[in-house]
Amino acid sequence: MIVRQEIKHLLQQPPVGELVTVMGWVRAWRGNRFMVLNDGSGPQTLQVVVDQDKFPEETVRQIGFHACVRVVGTLTASQGSGQSVEVMAEQLEILGANDLSSYPLQPKKQTMEYLRENAQFRMRTNTFSSVFRVRHGVAYAVNKYFHDRGYYYLHTPIITGNDAEGAGEMFRVSTLDPINPPRTEAGEIDYNQDFFGKATNLTVSGQLQAEIGALALGKVYTFGPTFRAENSNTSRHLAEFWMIEPEIAFADIDNDMNLAEDFVKYLINFCLEQYPDDLAYLDQRIQDSEKNMKTADRRPMGLVDTLKFVVANDFARVTYTEALDILMRSKAYKKGKFEFPLSWGTDLQAEHERYLVEKHFERPVIVRDYPKDIKAFYMRQNDDGKTVAAMDVLFPYIGEVIGGSQREEREDKLRQRMQEMDVHADELAWYLQLRTFGGCPHAGFGLGFERIVQFITGMGNIRDVIPFPRAPRLADF
Repeated sequence: MIVRQEIKHLLQQPPVGELVTVMGWVRAWRGNRFMVLNDGSGPQTLQVVVDQDKFPEETVRQIGFHACVRVVGTLTASQGSGQSVEVMAEQLEILGANDLSSYPLQPKKQTMEYLRENAQFRMRTNTFSSVFRVRHGVAYAVNKYFHDRGYYYLHTPIITGNDAEGAGEMFRVSTLDPINPPRTEAGEIDYNQDFFGKATNLTVSGQLQAEIGALALGKVYTFGPTFRAENSNTSRHLAEFWMIEPEIAFADIDNDMNLAEDFVKYLINFCLEQYPDDLAYLDQRIQDSEKNMKTADRRPMGLVDTLKFVVANDFARVTYTEALDILMRSKAYKKGKFEFPLSWGTDLQAEHERYLVEKHFERPVIVRDYPKDIKAFYMRQNDDGKTVAAMDVLFPYIGEVIGGSQREEREDKLRQRMQEMDVHADELAWYLQLRTFGGCPHAGFGLGFERIVQFITGMGNIRDVIPFPRAPRLADF
């Protein structure tokens, strides 16, 4: 059995004077004497002092950047600066040598793009090891939040015959011959001969199925992968990403907004409490990268201060109409600085969302009551006949992180809206029956998991907060 002590826990209460066993990857090798070791348990490193006279020359020669080693030695108070304790190596074993002449990473700064191309190794870097530890923490906090509040985790299907968003940008799932598929007499592909006997796709959302759970169990949530076949190459979009979708019965749009604000504040607070060292490192990374920027282009606050500010202050709340009025009265609009046009009925773009958050309110914003023509068929129609009870939560540097709504529980209104938006009622007969038989007011939202991780870690590109990003022409690993 392999026995070792994790560096993170070893440094919490250092057993000075005792023999310890550590294993990890070499982050630095200085003066052919001082080895800096990290084992992934945290951002902390442990210095190991290697007396070359005690070990074979061949073993010492293999110590190098990202080589994997096992060290047994006595933990002592450090005589040098930069660390409180260090290990005096008594046994040294190379578990995995590393030939730097062919290794893709080198002991120097690498670009995000280069590390993305070598994702099999990027978790070994300081930045990405911190990012993915925080990602784990956010995922754990998601489940803890809902469990502690009486929600039930519902596993919704990844393969589905429904398009929840009505956008049609879905990945097809089929076992038919892609070159010569069977066809009907009309010349169309005969999906009746496919595995499921109908056209199926990878899901874009678990919401519709989550409504089934909510209208029986009261409070449920989904947390799983979703897929969008959008030809988008922005820093905010992925073709495969994870979504958190709570659905609550006996709830309206106000309940929905309150839940959304409380939920994201909890996630941020959890990371502040449980991952202070990783966040401090990521904070310093951002500050270092902004040193040569103009003051106007820098973040007004550091990463950790921004996170603390978000959880300490109420989110601003405005209607879509009020938000549009703010934007059209802004200097940015009057000076033509917005790329996308603005008029009542147009969807807000990222530049508009970020202006509201970063320039006008200077805090997260919840925008509600959007025009019905730019929202999905299932959203509850307001009494004005023009808007729906929808809401988006907007964050600094990201834009929208949450989209939700009160669901349309009135069957006649839902049928009418489905007809207007060319959503076939026969394909969603089961969904309509949730209104026919024992329906009730209910609401929910979707939180893009990678977007909240991106905000918490301060990373500039969403592809850098998911281990193996999927985007147009990118499906490695």
